[in-house]
Amino acid sequence: MSELLIAKDIKAYYKTFDGQEIKAVDGVSITLNENEVLGIAGESGCGKSTLASVLSLLFRPPLYLKGGEMWLGGVDAFKLTKEELRKNIRGKYISLIPQGAMNSLNPTRKVKQMIIDVLKEHNPNMTTSEILDLAKERVEALSLPPRILESYPHQLSGGMKQRAVILISTLLNPKILIADEPTSALDVSSQKIVIKLLVGLLEKSIIKSIIFITHELPLLRHFTDRIAVMYAGKIVEIGKAEDIIFNPLHPYTKALMSTMLVPEPYIKKMKIEGIPGLPPNLKDPPKGCRFYPRCSQATEDCKFDEPKPKEWDGRLVWCEKA
Repeated sequence: MSELLIAKDIKAYYKTFDGQEIKAVDGVSITLNENEVLGIAGESGCGKSTLASVLSLLFRPPLYLKGGEMWLGGVDAFKLTKEELRKNIRGKYISLIPQGAMNSLNPTRKVKQMIIDVLKEHNPNMTTSEILDLAKERVEALSLPPRILESYPHQLSGGMKQRAVILISTLLNPKILIADEPTSALDVSSQKIVIKLLVGLLEKSIIKSIIFITHELPLLRHFTDRIAVMYAGKIVEIGKAEDIIFNPLHPYTKALMSTMLVPEPYIKKMKIEGIPGLPPNLKDPPKGCRFYPRCSQATEDCKFDEPKPKEWDGRLVWCEKA
């Protein structure tokens, strides 16, 4: 199995005006294989979007890289120059659908004009005619209405705006597409259409793999291969999607599942409960397990000892009690 991305011990912190560090991503390691959909789930503020910014190599101050490696095709991308990233990585090897993507379209330009801007930046020798021919082919391949190219953002529905962003983000056939909460502001029907579009990109080999970020853990069951659960800047559990959904091992994963009201035959039998307390302040997170203050299974050891990963039936769990 070919690994498209190998991230090792990534630490990405925000620096405040008074010089303090907010440890938004603190020691995350993940791999992404070719033809794989990896889901990343967790509460708001757990570091998902920060991780997306780092993996897509689009981070800028006040967010900065504190440490770690990210290997793309045998190259540590963190060591590349800005020009190397622009020419060879961004948009071509890895691309991002940002959170709030529907508001990322330029309101003064038609979709086709934004497409021309993107392709001219990466392929200055392409003529406008060639770009528009390519755009029409891609619109047809993705089963989008032709009118989308001639539309301004305000003329499109929320779901259609999201599809326009997906279209623009995948023009250069990136190997990896990172989708940061692409369905969070959509109704159920539009969510289904967007997910079908993303899966279609894989099936047509326009992209090779997807990292799909969401706070709706059960949503990932239907189309992801593996799920990584994040809490307070760290991954606490990672494994096959079915295992994570139907047999969560980490107390936080169990708690997260208990907050979801979904009409699945098995899941809907679970009692709906909120998670007590609040996520920790990442300026000064707990020294041991970061979920310790909110965990019903915690002991005194959890307060002081940072959990090490335990392998359990093909997955990793960062909990001494799992």
